[in-house]
Amino acid sequence: MIIKPGKLLSKINTPNDLKKLPKDQLVQICDELRQFIVDNVSVYGGHFGASLGVVELTVALHYVLNTPEDQLVWDVGHQAYGHKILTGRKEKFHTNRIYGGLSGFPKRKESEYDTFGVGHSSTSISAALGMAMASKYKGDKYKQHVAVIGDGSMTGGMAFEAMNHAGVSDTNMIIILNDNCMSIDPNVGALKDYLTDITTSHTYNRVKDDIWNLLGKISKFGSSAQEIISKVEGAIKSAVLKQSNLFESLNLRYFGPVDGHDVHHLVEILADLRDIPGPKILHCITVKGKGYAPAETGNKTTWHAPGLFDKVTGEIYKKTPITPQAPKYQDVFGHTLVELAKENDKIMGITPAMPSGSSLNIMMKEMPDRAFDVGIAEQHAVTFSAGLATQGLIPFCNIYSSFMQRAYDQVVHDVAIQNLQVVFCLDRAGFAGADGPTHHGAYDMAYFRCIPNMVVTAPMDESELRSLMYTATKFEGPFSIRYPRGQGVMTEWRTPMREIPIGQGRIIKEGEEVAILTIGHIGNYAVTASELLAKEGLNPAHYDMRFVKPLDESLLHEVFGKFKKVITVEDGCLMGGFGSAVLEWMVDNGYSAQVKRLGIPDAIIEHGEQIELHRECGFDPEGIAQVVREMAEIKVRS
Repeated sequence: MIIKPGKLLSKINTPNDLKKLPKDQLVQICDELRQFIVDNVSVYGGHFGASLGVVELTVALHYVLNTPEDQLVWDVGHQAYGHKILTGRKEKFHTNRIYGGLSGFPKRKESEYDTFGVGHSSTSISAALGMAMASKYKGDKYKQHVAVIGDGSMTGGMAFEAMNHAGVSDTNMIIILNDNCMSIDPNVGALKDYLTDITTSHTYNRVKDDIWNLLGKISKFGSSAQEIISKVEGAIKSAVLKQSNLFESLNLRYFGPVDGHDVHHLVEILADLRDIPGPKILHCITVKGKGYAPAETGNKTTWHAPGLFDKVTGEIYKKTPITPQAPKYQDVFGHTLVELAKENDKIMGITPAMPSGSSLNIMMKEMPDRAFDVGIAEQHAVTFSAGLATQGLIPFCNIYSSFMQRAYDQVVHDVAIQNLQVVFCLDRAGFAGADGPTHHGAYDMAYFRCIPNMVVTAPMDESELRSLMYTATKFEGPFSIRYPRGQGVMTEWRTPMREIPIGQGRIIKEGEEVAILTIGHIGNYAVTASELLAKEGLNPAHYDMRFVKPLDESLLHEVFGKFKKVITVEDGCLMGGFGSAVLEWMVDNGYSAQVKRLGIPDAIIEHGEQIELHRECGFDPEGIAQVVREMAEIKVRS
C-alpha cells in the first residue's frame, strides 16, 4: 500500500519547492508532513517519536537554508524522516528500513542532501565543524553549516570535544540543540538538569525575548554597537541565569530556549542567525512524538520505534504466537544478571543510555543502587567499569557490539592492560537488521580476540548465555560475551547455571567427512542445515566452539585429526574473526585440511531482516547446507 501525501506535500520534491510556499502555509505543510510520517510508520514500521518532534524545525531549516549548498547534519537518523521526505525521497519512503529500500538514517550515497552518514550519536558537531573549516579554508564565507543535535546525543563526550573546538573556530556554524529530555530512554545526568534549569527559569525567559530583539538587529549597527550589545547580552544572561555560561564559556553564542514547534518563529530566528557571524547554539524545546497523542503523552521509550500500530486508536499490534516463544537474548541477560546479583553483592550493571534496549532496566528497577545508566558515553562506561573493578566489584558492562567500537581504547588501556575483571556483554552482535551497517555488530570477535588477557565467548542458546555469565563472575580478568538481537531458541530457558571451563567447546553431533565448527547463536543454523542434509543422506559433524579465545585445542586436535574438510560459521567479519582463528591454529599446529569459512565478507552489508542478510552472505541454513554438499562433492538436486 502506497501512502498518499497531503495536498501541499504532494507538490514538494525538493526544498526549492518548499521555498515557493508563502509563510502562512507553513503550518499546513508541517501538519501534512507529520501525518505522512504517522501514516507510513504505522503501516511499515520504523522510528517514530523523534522525527515527529522535529517536524517544524525540519521545515524551517529547509525553508531558510539553501540546502544542499548549505550543509545540514543530523545527529542520529531517528530525527531525519521529515528531512528525507522533503528532499526527494517521498515516493520511496514506504521502503524505509526494508531490504533494498531507503536507509533509516541519513546516508551520503543516497542523497546529496545527506551531507554526512549518521547512525551512532554525538558526531554532528564535529562533522559540521569540519565542513565549516573546509569552507573557511576555501574562502566560501557565505555557506552555512548546521548541526542538529539532540535525542540524547549531547550527553556524548564527543559533542563536548567538538564544542570546545568550535568555540575558537570563527566559522559560520549553527548548533541546534533539540531538547526533548529523551534519548531512546529518558536522558540522565547533570546536563539534563542544567537544560531543565534553563527551560524552567521564569526570570530568564522574561528577558530572553528582549535580548533576542537586540541581537536580531546587530547587522544594522557598526562594530562598536555590536560590542556593546554583546556585553549587554552577557551581563543580562549572567545576572539572571549563571548556568548559561556553560555554552558561552566555550565561546558559543547561546540563543534560546525557543519553542521548537512554532514554525513561524523558527523561520525568523534561523534567518536572523544566518546574519550573525561566528559559532552559535540555538536551544529548541521540543516534545518527542509531537502531534500524535499516544506518542506525545504515552511511554516515550515505547513510541521511539513502536512497530506497526493502528494510527486511529494508537494500539500497537502485537503478534500473538500460537505456541510459546523463546525470549529475547537481552531479556535473558537482564533477568539472569538480577539472579546473579542477588547471590553476589559484588555484581554491578552499567549501560550507556540503553537500559531498555539491553534490559538492564530490570536490574535498575530492583537494585537501583547497583545499576547505572551513564548516558551516551561508551568510553566513560568502560573506564567507569574499570574503576569499579579496581575496588573488588564485578561490573557487567552491557554495550551494543557496534557501539563498543567507540570505546576500544578504553577496553585495551583501562581494562586489558590492568587485567581487570570487567564483563563485557555485547548485545546486537552480528547483523542488527533494519538499522543497517551503522548498527551491525560485525567486528567484535576480531577486535576483541587480538587483545591480551581478554576471553571471547558466544553462547549458542539461552542456557549457555546464563552459564557463561556465571562463569565470568569466577574469572579474574576481562571477559566478553556476545549475543544477537532478537529471540533465542529455548522456551524453557531458566536452566541451572554452571561454570564452564575457560576455552572448552562441545560436540553437538558426531558425523562423517565434513565437520562444521560454529560460534554463538548462528550454530542453530547449522543444526537446521544438518536436518536438511540428513534427508539427503549426508551426515556432517557439528561442534559448538563456545570460545573464540582461547580456542578449545583438544577439540580442534580431534577435528583436524579426523576430518580433512572443515567449515567454520560465524555471524561476524571473516577477516580476523573466528574462522581466521581456526586457520591460524591449524597452520601453527601442522595440520592440513580444506577449510571453508562462512561469515560476513569484507564489505558493507546494508539493512534488511536478519535472515535476508544471512542469506545474502551465504550462511543461512540453506547456504551452510550447500557448502556441505559442495565439499562432500554431492551435486545439488534440482
